[in-house]
Amino acid sequence: MIRVLIADDQDMVRIGFRMILDAQDDIEVVADVPNGVDAVRRARELRPDVCLLDIRMPGMDGLEVTRQLAGPDVTDPIKVVVVTTFDLDEYVHTALRNGASGFLLKDAGPALLVEAVRAAHRGDALVSPQITVRLLRHFDGGAVKRDVEQPAEPLTPREVDVVKAAARGLTNTEIGAELFLSLSTVKTHLASAQAKIGARNRVETAAWAWRSGLME
Repeated sequence: MIRVLIADDQDMVRIGFRMILDAQDDIEVVADVPNGVDAVRRARELRPDVCLLDIRMPGMDGLEVTRQLAGPDVTDPIKVVVVTTFDLDEYVHTALRNGASGFLLKDAGPALLVEAVRAAHRGDALVSPQITVRLLRHFDGGAVKRDVEQPAEPLTPREVDVVKAAARGLTNTEIGAELFLSLSTVKTHLASAQAKIGARNRVETAAWAWRSGLME
């Protein structure tokens, strides 16, 4: 069972998410809380597999909750999916730095909610290609684009191809089909590239590609 904690200050959102997730054979909602303080406390008590966190919550916002549960200084991080809306694009950079492994729109629908949880659990951080790419494009704007340190060991041409495809929102299967590579080869190239650039997950890899100018 994939154990999930939901944190959102809107009762209807929590109730709706719980109903959808609890209806799945492989998912169990272990807690739902209305604020960030309770989210951190309950997550540390229950150690869920995945936390669904709203950004705007009383007590402590979802970005700080993400940092405390999944940040780079956390010894045993918990997978976090940030629930957001397109008018919150400016928070994406902070969410990534704080350890978020995926993004979800509140109105994304039941199927995507379930897939977001399952994807985060199995380590596929790019939850929804269309949504995540649109969010990550924010990195291409002058407000947040900055010089990005290049890896000590350069990416191979094939690794660059795979990273660029991932940053465009393609799944591993789609990357393989586009580049005529086996699924295992795609995973190998992606893992090697992530190690070189110091990315912890697929979302950070995609963010690096946009911020570094690789997508230009």
